[in-house]
Amino acid sequence: MTAYRTARTRTRTRPRTRTVRSLALAVCLAAAAALTAGCRDDTAPAWEYPRLAATLNALSTALAQGCATPDPDHCAAGLDRLDTLARRAFTEVLDHRLLDQACLAAESEVRRARTLRLAATAQARKQEQAQEQEQAQGQGQARQDPRHPALEQARRAVAAEQAAYRRLLAALEKVRTAPPPGAATRPL
Repeated sequence: MTAYRTARTRTRTRPRTRTVRSLALAVCLAAAAALTAGCRDDTAPAWEYPRLAATLNALSTALAQGCATPDPDHCAAGLDRLDTLARRAFTEVLDHRLLDQACLAAESEVRRARTLRLAATAQARKQEQAQEQEQAQGQGQARQDPRHPALEQARRAVAAEQAAYRRLLAALEKVRTAPPPGAATRPL
């Protein structure tokens, strides 16, 4: 009878040990995979916001290609396109609730620079029209002076708006690439 129990016990323990060994192996493989992948929370959604990244890349490209010539009228059209992209990027930042004080300051600086550029461009156009009328009457110079204060002010306003867009782009990119609060301290 003891031989029967011993044989019966052996057959029962073998399937259990196989199950325990296979579970232990699975746990070891999972731990190795976790160490190989790194100690981060891979199940969390990506926080780098790819749609915002695409918008910021388009804004950066448009800013780089913006004013190839010093003509304020040509640059004004490029800056108007930048305004559309900047509004889209700012809206995406608001949608993701990533807004911070630097973004607000950069956005308001862009709005101020845009207002100044529009005023300076309007003043330069008035000056240009006045010179054309003088030329039509035969009393003016041959062509408008490129160093005229109104034209120079328009050029400076365009440059100021471009710089404001660069600061806005930097602030939005910083907000986009910053990890969300608590992301680095979240347990595995």
